[in-house]
Amino acid sequence: MKNDQIRRKRKRAFMAAGTVLIAIFVYHTCQLYSDRKASAEQAAQWRQRQAGSEAGAAAECIVYEGKNYRRNRHVKAILCMGIDRPGSLGDVTTAGKGGQADGIFLIAQDTARDSVKILMIPRDTMTEINLTDLSGNELGQEIQHLALAYAYGDGREKSCRYMAEAVSGLLDGLEIDGYMAVGMSAVPVMNDGVGGVTVTIKERGLEQKDPAFVYGTKLTLRGEQAETYIRSRDTGQAQSALERTERQKSYIEGFLKAARTAASRDEGMVPRIMKEIEPYMVTDMAKDQYLDMALSFIQGGEAVGVTDMFTLPGKAVETSIYDEYYPDSEQIRPLILELFYRPAGK
Repeated sequence: MKNDQIRRKRKRAFMAAGTVLIAIFVYHTCQLYSDRKASAEQAAQWRQRQAGSEAGAAAECIVYEGKNYRRNRHVKAILCMGIDRPGSLGDVTTAGKGGQADGIFLIAQDTARDSVKILMIPRDTMTEINLTDLSGNELGQEIQHLALAYAYGDGREKSCRYMAEAVSGLLDGLEIDGYMAVGMSAVPVMNDGVGGVTVTIKERGLEQKDPAFVYGTKLTLRGEQAETYIRSRDTGQAQSALERTERQKSYIEGFLKAARTAASRDEGMVPRIMKEIEPYMVTDMAKDQYLDMALSFIQGGEAVGVTDMFTLPGKAVETSIYDEYYPDSEQIRPLILELFYRPAGK
């Protein structure tokens, strides 16, 4: 009898928590809908800041400082996202329940040179995203945190498309060649699949998340430690997500180093890991395409390091409720040209 009472209390608690989350989402959506006029004015201001020269929807050609640039078709723009949703990404969800894009990385894969560079986009980047109601009906666009674009979808393909559209708009209409969303439950699988990832703890206070995370310690991460390391942040501290980006860069560098070493001993490692994470993954790329991208990281001519990772230029702003990150279009454009374009005629 006592156990039944405990189970009923837990069930009521879970239902209450779910009701609160849905209520928050409904309130937020209604608020956005009612503020349509103000949102339209804000969006117009955003477009004016972002517009430099004429750029088509696909941004095949761009004029910058009097010079013409054309998209380098040898360089693929692959959008990779880490989704803060436990378990599999196999199920379609209602809007608001599919998780957010906690990590956003645009991969520049040069298929001609067999090299890779990474543009890290802060989750709090303020840009135009698609909005929907709880039934999935589209309400238009508004400037919001980029991470929320995933939440307004279905937790799978629609969420990924919303993210791809938002990132494309953010980057002068850059065409996104493919996307891959991976749930955070895949991190321990990938981490242990390469034999663990060695990092140096460079932040004070992380031992509150894991006693092993002592400042200055060199540590090989195992299992769920890896997810804790790359996701942990103090939400009570301003811009903690932005500061976490530097830690994620060091983890990626350590992961790729471990993966290169493991792959040199086991040629089947990459296909095996990709197979293991399939339940946690959503992608529009064919299997051979994402395997090719993975191999470019691990078996490319040069190891990918921190110097090959860039953070989207912008300005961090603190509000009374949320952290916000405003992109700097004047600094973004030359970076995008460097990564994905070439001078016309070459």
